[in-house]
Amino acid sequence: MTSSENNSEVVFDLEGHRGCRGLYPENTIPAMLHAMELGVNTLEMDAVITADGQVVLSHEPFFNHEISTLPDGTEVTEAMEKNLNIYTMSYDSVQLFDVGMKPHPRFAEQKKMGVHKPLLSDVLDAVKDWCERKNKPLPFFNIETKCMPATDSVYHPAPAEFAEILMKVIREKGVEEKAIIQSFDFRTLRYLHKMYPTTRLAALVEGDDTLTVTEQLSSLGFTPAIYSPAHEKVTTEMVTNCRIAGMLLIPWTVNDETDAIRLKKLGVNGLITDYPDRIH
Repeated sequence: MTSSENNSEVVFDLEGHRGCRGLYPENTIPAMLHAMELGVNTLEMDAVITADGQVVLSHEPFFNHEISTLPDGTEVTEAMEKNLNIYTMSYDSVQLFDVGMKPHPRFAEQKKMGVHKPLLSDVLDAVKDWCERKNKPLPFFNIETKCMPATDSVYHPAPAEFAEILMKVIREKGVEEKAIIQSFDFRTLRYLHKMYPTTRLAALVEGDDTLTVTEQLSSLGFTPAIYSPAHEKVTTEMVTNCRIAGMLLIPWTVNDETDAIRLKKLGVNGLITDYPDRIH
């Protein structure tokens, strides 16, 4: 990150969204490794929890119909997806579903391949191995906790348990200094700030959220390392307020080159993109 003592030579943080969703199946090992090939500084990813307490990469806590195929080869439909609850499944069951062969309706360039939702631990191992083989430094890992109050104990553990399960993997793999935990659910961030004060945290902000930066920080109760709003919300005033607060400003998800140019001119510290090949 821009101001990181661990990677101070980086002046702009290019983050691969779900690896590189526009090019490879999202939140998979091939997507993460291809994003590394494209030169990202940070791998952005989403984490959910299985019934047997494993941390798995997935944007939803269920099998999204846009990308998923049942173990018998049948395509998941929108009507059935939310009943395919990962929090009720063991990881042995989760990995039987394919999430790379179904053509994505919104990402026509995405490479199709047979692939499953991986364990976070396996992703970290694969990236470490790639970096060693290529003689490259480890990237940062920007990991989102997929949780919200309405679905506690239904699709995921409560925030404290979720955070502890996630941090256990991060610590076991020795990537504490490279880990960023991001969330729209401020409960997770508050817990981590209290229990793991050296962990870098990112406050995610929805596109329809009307609170100002100051109001968001008041709601959160502390100043995180990173403020990460929908890119449409970024203004000169927001850039200034983030600088005053001492936060990096890294908006999501920027897939248009014109938007990227505008945001860079405003002075953002990085961008999260589905297309690390076209956004630099």
